[in-house]
Amino acid sequence: IRDGVQSLGLGIRTGLHAGEVQLVKHSIAGIAVHISARIATHAKPSEVLVSSTLKELVTGSVFEFLDRGHLPLKGAPGEWHLYAVSAVHEM
Repeated sequence: IRDGVQSLGLGIRTGLHAGEVQLVKHSIAGIAVHISARIATHAKPSEVLVSSTLKELVTGSVFEFLDRGHLPLKGAPGEWHLYAVSAVHEM
């Protein structure tokens, strides 16, 4: 999605986290959704930021990550270790 909208001159900020979500009517809710949205607020235009939880789940994958440090997420306890997806390597 990020790469597709760049051709239109748009840059989206993306935050990703892994966790449980609840389906509420035709929408999703829960702390994982909230955390993903908060991570996205720290992303630069066209940047994909992920939580350390997600990074650890994809260890050994085609993704490469750049450390963005520990940052507070509004409404979530403590600071969260965030990473930018910097490259995708072909296997």
